[in-house]
Amino acid sequence: MNRSALRAAVPPLVALVVLLTLWEGTVRLLEVPRWLVPPPSAIGAAGAQEASSLLGAAVTTGRSALVGFGLSAVLGVLVAVLLASSRMVERALYPYTLFLQTVPIVAIAPLLVLWFGPGPRAVAVSSFIVSLFPVIANTLTGLRSVEPSLRDMFRLYGARRLATLWKLELPAAMPHLFTGLRIASGLAVIGAIVGEFVAGFSEGTAGLGILVLAAYRQLRTDLLFAAVLAASGLGLVLFGVVSLTGARLLRRWHPSAQGT
Repeated sequence: MNRSALRAAVPPLVALVVLLTLWEGTVRLLEVPRWLVPPPSAIGAAGAQEASSLLGAAVTTGRSALVGFGLSAVLGVLVAVLLASSRMVERALYPYTLFLQTVPIVAIAPLLVLWFGPGPRAVAVSSFIVSLFPVIANTLTGLRSVEPSLRDMFRLYGARRLATLWKLELPAAMPHLFTGLRIASGLAVIGAIVGEFVAGFSEGTAGLGILVLAAYRQLRTDLLFAAVLAASGLGLVLFGVVSLTGARLLRRWHPSAQGT
């Protein structure tokens, strides 16, 4: 790790240590019941005690989130390309994509259970619905942001529509695409957790959403916090992988990724 990375990591680490110290001291000083607000030490102990359960639940949730995220990445790009093909198509269909952003996933989750059955399929679809719109919106913005002079040059040389898309529009849209994918990566985990609240599981290991509900019903607030932290960590891992991939692909030619 180089010095610049260390300098970037020190401030948030110091802030985290200060926050945890204040949290621990305040809870103990005010004698707050542990079932209401557990101290960080109790959360860490619960996480260590239930490490195998948390790991298995994280794998189950992560699998569904990855399926939903992968579907949103592929279909989001395809839909964006379709919308960018014609202003008429965009005006006709884009308003309906907003439904994906505005629909409360909790309200339609029971329908997903009816259509796909309880278990990973319904959870993956929930993750897909929540994470799809950012990919569509950002990719469409990127496809529309190509400089007119470059379009004119491709048209002047007689480039076909597919060649223009592959060699000009998609490369120009890559920074916007990865912005959408970074947003979608976090939303995919949220969608999976919400899906698990309703869809549950039919077989195998329960996901983090089920673990959160079980801890809540048992008033094990320390385990509930540990499960929430595991879900946050899962989202951060997926976000980090997408960000690293984008930086690697864009580093050599796009200013937004230079110096990363």
